[in-house]
Amino acid sequence: MASPSPTLTKIISHPFFFFLFFFSCSTILSYAIRTSSSPSSSINSNDLHHLSRAERLIRSLNLFPTKPVNIIGGGGSGDDDVFVPGKIVEKNFSFLSLSNSDHPSIHDLGHHAGYYSLVHTKAARMFYFFFESRNNKDDPVVIWLTGGPGCSSELALFYENGPFTITRNYLSLLWNDYGWDKASNILFVDQPTGTGFSYSSDDSDIRHDENGVSNDLYDFLQAFFKEHSEFVNNDFYITGESYAGHYIPAFASRVHQGNKNQEGIHINLKYYDIRKKCYGEMCYDFSDMERFLREGKVREALGVGKLEFVSCSRRVYDAMNGDWMKNLEVDIPNLLEDGIRLLVYAGEKDLICNWLGNSRWVHAMKWSGQEQFRASPTIQFVVNGSHAGSLKSYGPLAFLKVNEAGHMVPMDQPEAALEMITRWMKGILTVTTQTHYASHN
Repeated sequence: MASPSPTLTKIISHPFFFFLFFFSCSTILSYAIRTSSSPSSSINSNDLHHLSRAERLIRSLNLFPTKPVNIIGGGGSGDDDVFVPGKIVEKNFSFLSLSNSDHPSIHDLGHHAGYYSLVHTKAARMFYFFFESRNNKDDPVVIWLTGGPGCSSELALFYENGPFTITRNYLSLLWNDYGWDKASNILFVDQPTGTGFSYSSDDSDIRHDENGVSNDLYDFLQAFFKEHSEFVNNDFYITGESYAGHYIPAFASRVHQGNKNQEGIHINLKYYDIRKKCYGEMCYDFSDMERFLREGKVREALGVGKLEFVSCSRRVYDAMNGDWMKNLEVDIPNLLEDGIRLLVYAGEKDLICNWLGNSRWVHAMKWSGQEQFRASPTIQFVVNGSHAGSLKSYGPLAFLKVNEAGHMVPMDQPEAALEMITRWMKGILTVTTQTHYASHN
């Protein structure tokens, strides 16, 4: 595929139709937060105290969604008001500038946005982005799930590991040199229902537990691979961060169950996890993303009509309240015993959920390889000649501490994150790391 223009400012479109233990995590509350009424002002501790837990999370990201959830009265995205369960409506789109004649065509670029009408709902539609690999269509298919619960995966798309990054204040896009689409065909999904551009016209479609979440994702995946049958034989990895430490093991177990029961299309699950469940404020600023996704040309390109973008949903966050204390680690040993590979990673400077707590639960998890994993050596993770982290592994299980990274590793250490997932998907993470370690010591 031809190399695209480095600056992406103009928008054109063409219609087409994985686990969590509870940890007590330190919380940092002393920082300035912009308020919707005064962008330059800060919120004092008394104001912060009166906000709900969900509102504190959203304000800490410098996000100001105009509504608590995408439950609409009618009209939706404007594409099709008739709800047909199981239907996918998708379009090819491009954020590329037309000023460079050498950039790929919309079809060759392989960027898609669409809606899937969830089967086990009354009227819910799940919004997603799909970016074909810049390298090779035979690369693995990866799905990314942002946490919250209730935050849009566009946070990762534009600030962590998507194809683009947003230039500060100018709302133009640049190619991300460390985007995971350089090593995979990647999906970003707005879920649970009511998050991002995903919506419903029926309040009962809001999800409250991992059973509903994992079934919705599994149904979407079946429809996606039916729509994109050329990717069915590719390896498949589940990724995410923060509260996705709940979503991922439940979703992986659902896919594994579906494969064993021969339900629909067999999915080549390889499993991959970024397990960093959070409780407190994170001091990131994602406000440019909200502004960008409100631009008329952007909305037109994505086919979302007049639908509001709910960056993080207070309603979805509160609806999942009963799910917070559930231990989803119990699902993992069965996956490991069946050879489903698992990578757990954490930033060494994540004050929200420190790497040591994550390491301890991985070491304490009971499975047939537990003693061998605990006895295995910790080796260096080397990227481009530099010590980028510490890795421990045995069989299908690996744990990586990433140096100089906080809560959002792909944002803090993008080169290390891309190298990590690339080696992991190729099955050479531990081999390459040990080789590099030996050559540099």
